[in-house]
Amino acid sequence: MFVLELTYTASLDRIDAALPAHVEWLGRHYAGGTFLASGRKVPRDGGVILATGDDRAAIEAVTRTDPFVVEGLVEYTVTEFLATTVAPVLEAHRQRLPA
Repeated sequence: MFVLELTYTASLDRIDAALPAHVEWLGRHYAGGTFLASGRKVPRDGGVILATGDDRAAIEAVTRTDPFVVEGLVEYTVTEFLATTVAPVLEAHRQRLPA
C-alpha cells in the first residue's frame, strides 16, 4: 500500500484551474481499483491519496500522469507501507509480513 502526498508548488489559482482534470484523473484510478481514499490537506497546501498496488515503480508512474504534475503544479512524495492491520471495509487490502 502507498501514501501519496502532494505538495503544491504553484498558487491556489493555478491549482483550482487544473482541479477538474485532476478530479477526472482521480476518478479513473478509483474505477481501476488503485485509489482507496483521497483529499486535501489542512491547511490547503497539498493533498493525500491512499493507493494500493504491488509495484512502487508502477505507482510512481501513475503519479507522473496526474494533470497537476504534467502542469508542474505539485511534487509527490510516495511512502510505501505494509497494511497488516485494517478496518473490516479494507480487509481485501490487508497485507502479510514477508516470511
